[in-house]
Amino acid sequence: MGRRRKSGLNFSKQRKKFNINLFKDILAWMIELIAVVLVAIMLVYLFGYRTGVVGSAMEPTLKNGEEVFVNRLVYNFTKPKAGDVIVFLPNGNEKSHYYVRRVIGTPGDTVQIIDGAVYVNGEFYEESTDVASIENAGIAEEAIELGSDEYFVLGDNRNNSEDSRYANIGVIKKEYIEGKAWYRFSSLGDMGIVR
Repeated sequence: MGRRRKSGLNFSKQRKKFNINLFKDILAWMIELIAVVLVAIMLVYLFGYRTGVVGSAMEPTLKNGEEVFVNRLVYNFTKPKAGDVIVFLPNGNEKSHYYVRRVIGTPGDTVQIIDGAVYVNGEFYEESTDVASIENAGIAEEAIELGSDEYFVLGDNRNNSEDSRYANIGVIKKEYIEGKAWYRFSSLGDMGIVR
């Protein structure tokens, strides 16, 4: 008897072999992804947070509605310096929104506004950004001597800013500073380091 040859198509279901190496690779990739996400969440929680810019006081540097990442660890190791853009609560009022302003005077400095220009320790203050002449000196019309934990801040949009020139804000105590504004972004995709 001759052997019968199978011909035609075979529609029987074949059992696929489980690829253990592929499974291990996928599992390792998923674990790495979860670890990276957890580390990112921890860094954001420990390192900083984001807040929105309210008003036009910091234009053109920061616009109303833009978001900024706040580095809340930096001032645990260093002190705010002139030119830094800080985030603070005025008079520590936790019910207020966060204010974002530029540091002009640091502890021990004397700040005064004369004829629309800022003077720190009797010397003309060189601005790092283009700003208009100040129309209202407010309480800084008289010299303000800063204490050991006090900072004088101004908005970059000097004539449309609520800042240390006004008694309801005044000088900013170190304990009310939440951190340094270090990265900005908007819904339009505009982003970059805050300078």
